[in-house]
Amino acid sequence: MKELFDRVSYDCSKLVTKSYSTSFSLAVKMLSPIIRKDIYNIYGFVRFADEIVDTFHDYDKEKLMNNFEKDYYLAMEQGISLNPILNSFQQTVHKYKIPKEMVDAFLKSMKADLYKTEYTTKEEYDEYIYGSADVVGLMCLKVFVNGDTLMYNNLKDAAMRLGSAFQKVNFLRDLKDDYEVLNRSYFPNIDLGKLNQNSKQLIIKEIEEDFDYAYKHGILKLPVEAKFGVYMAYRYYRRLLKKLKAVPSEKIMNTRIRISDPMKINLLARSYVKYKLNII
Repeated sequence: MKELFDRVSYDCSKLVTKSYSTSFSLAVKMLSPIIRKDIYNIYGFVRFADEIVDTFHDYDKEKLMNNFEKDYYLAMEQGISLNPILNSFQQTVHKYKIPKEMVDAFLKSMKADLYKTEYTTKEEYDEYIYGSADVVGLMCLKVFVNGDTLMYNNLKDAAMRLGSAFQKVNFLRDLKDDYEVLNRSYFPNIDLGKLNQNSKQLIIKEIEEDFDYAYKHGILKLPVEAKFGVYMAYRYYRRLLKKLKAVPSEKIMNTRIRISDPMKINLLARSYVKYKLNII
């Protein structure tokens, strides 16, 4: 039965989320069950694309990425794919009418990682972040608002700023691997080999501004089905940024910052109290 295959496809997306990101998986669990499935489907798709360009070093990444893209568009055309990740994602795209332009922008940024190693202008940097992160936030927002166009338009800027903040924190956390292993430098006009405190502080200030805007103009106004889960992800990344801020610039290239499992539980408990007291 097709229903059984679709259920297996969804289970695959859920498994990908849990296997690759315990923190994001925890945040998704805090979403309402009625939207949780589709967020798993979105994550599965973006994670697979990211894995192709970041980790499959012993394979022809360009060929894999081109095949992944071709198979996605075929899935959209046929309404089914034997790749369970693509099968579940295309269902979410059809269900919430996620615009083709969003997926196109995402795939463009992923393909840029195959050959582009340095971003020298703010325009290049912004375009990459829009495709790799902002549109993912917009896809999730499409699910959160469930067809409410007015709410979507009111919250889309905040969703993009939150996506940007998450991505920039990831850039800062992954500086060593991006620079030394993948030979990538995302931050324009900053020599990562000689990162100083002033350059680091400029990056952190930009991220904090994104977070502040996203919280005030987006998270506080989200539907109840999505608010706590998104707030949980926000709290996790803000704590990660706080830890990165405390690391001296000369050591950040040699330090992999993580949030411990006990700290994640602590964040969850404190966030839940605020949520139940209607502080957020």
